[in-house]
Amino acid sequence: MIILITGASHTGKTLLAQRLLEKIHAPYLSIDHLKMGLIRSGITHLTAQDDDALTPYLWAIVHEMVKTAIENQQNLIVEGCYIPFSFRQDFDEFYLRDIRFICLAMTDKFIDTHENEIKQHACDIEQRLESICDIKQLKEDNYKYIQGFSKENIVLIDEHYQQTIDAVVEKIVQAA
Repeated sequence: MIILITGASHTGKTLLAQRLLEKIHAPYLSIDHLKMGLIRSGITHLTAQDDDALTPYLWAIVHEMVKTAIENQQNLIVEGCYIPFSFRQDFDEFYLRDIRFICLAMTDKFIDTHENEIKQHACDIEQRLESICDIKQLKEDNYKYIQGFSKENIVLIDEHYQQTIDAVVEKIVQAA
């Protein structure tokens, strides 16, 4: 089984991937780590700020890694914001039957009522070198994901963050 996890910054993608790794013992790939490896190695001229250009660049590599894992009957958790809205077009039915997709998104209401908690938990799993959490930008990014993946499995975080994440983990554990 391949689990693709995406969503806006600060929604808990890495936390969810870590929790799933601990429960189902599947390795996970951080697309951010791949991005920084390619940037730091000089293999690409893109920078960490080139989000629009990075998505097709990274996805071209990641979706072929996903195919390879499926062909080798391996489990893999892939998390990051660089999964395009049209990701399904890159897989035929043979691959899609083994892919579980999760998009984490926060409602404006949740962001407004939990602003301090979102900022406090920004480094729970990884120690970000730079963790700027602009609430206006966070709302815009979440809206973009909700609209872009409107026909997909969006996990909408509206009230209880931990209960929502726990429910996602339990659902995946039962399917594994």
